[in-house]
Amino acid sequence: MRRVAVTGMGVVSPLGNSIDEFWSNIKANKLGFSFLDDIVSEDFEVRIGAPVREFDPEKHIDKKDAKRLDRFTQFAVYAALEAMEDAGTKFEDIDPYRAGVIAGVGIGGLDLTMQEYEKYQTKGPGRVSALYIPTMIANMAAGTISMKTHFKGANYCTTTACASSTHAIGEAFRRIKDGYLDVCIAGGAEACVNEFALAGFNNMKALSRSTDLERCSIPFDAERNGFILGEGSGMLILEEMEHAKARGAKIYAEIAGYGATGDAFHMTSPDPAGEAAAAAIRLAFEEAGLAPEDIDYINAHGTSTHLNDMCETTAIKLALGEAAKKVVVNSTKSMTGHLLGAAGAVEAIVTALSCKEDFVHKTVGFKVPDPECDLDNCVSGNRNMTVNAALTNNLGFGGHNATLCFKKYSE
Repeated sequence: MRRVAVTGMGVVSPLGNSIDEFWSNIKANKLGFSFLDDIVSEDFEVRIGAPVREFDPEKHIDKKDAKRLDRFTQFAVYAALEAMEDAGTKFEDIDPYRAGVIAGVGIGGLDLTMQEYEKYQTKGPGRVSALYIPTMIANMAAGTISMKTHFKGANYCTTTACASSTHAIGEAFRRIKDGYLDVCIAGGAEACVNEFALAGFNNMKALSRSTDLERCSIPFDAERNGFILGEGSGMLILEEMEHAKARGAKIYAEIAGYGATGDAFHMTSPDPAGEAAAAAIRLAFEEAGLAPEDIDYINAHGTSTHLNDMCETTAIKLALGEAAKKVVVNSTKSMTGHLLGAAGAVEAIVTALSCKEDFVHKTVGFKVPDPECDLDNCVSGNRNMTVNAALTNNLGFGGHNATLCFKKYSE
């Protein structure tokens, strides 16, 4: 059976735009939250978000090209080319039709849609940009990455809300494992921290209205009251293991399993029974050839909403049984907020690094225990612990559940 290695990673995030900066801030429990006074009006209920504040696309994209790309695509291309640099090769020895790009995007070019609609309303249909459609569509992240890397294999976009990039990585894993590709750039991107998106999420009672930067995103805490909207991109280079070993690649971790299920329950609410999410978790670790007691760590979806954290806790208990009592669970969203379509990819990066470095970060901001979230949620501090096997979960609106299983790399 073909094995799949993670050999390169790139990130754009509220906590930094390089793997070194991002991981250093994660280990230091830094918060990526800021007040949105420059984005929302004074009377807007949501005051805090997690936008990418310092981003210069011209490190990887020339100025002319950057102007023709929506911000989410800029993020995706930047992170993908960072990952390629990190991998240390352009894979020119591989048939380009066996090199793919699969990128998850939940929403796409919402900023651009707002701008072009304003032009339509005030100046008429003739002033809407001819580039509007090809710039805002969600698949343009994957398409543009392929143009930059000349990867001509499987190239598509997964759009499953908050599970988008986890599905993208899982599908890339399968294509390599099953022999259709030898390398794939996989991950996700999102950029919609604007007043329109914030209004939509806020009106469905999904966002935190906290004005305390240290208590606005508090997964598993009894006082949690919604998520913080963030943005960014995470991209991973997935490579067939023997090819990676032959070229002496740096291997962060191995992806060994993937589970994908649907709740068939509700448009926005996860199923309180947790059965479908639990099935995704089981599928992932069973494909990896592992038992529940082999799982050391779970990077949870952990959104800081009441229903998600409760339902995910239930799902973990169902999937792992008695072993759930010993597994360490955390939420990266306690520092980054919720990056929507990019969340799974950024959290996969954290999970891979946790396997490589035997380190699990704290769930930051936690103060008040919730009896409905009674697992070891890593709230007392960072853990230096052996991480031989780890899971990362993402659960999307529409009932989309996706789990990846990572293993520490060994010969």
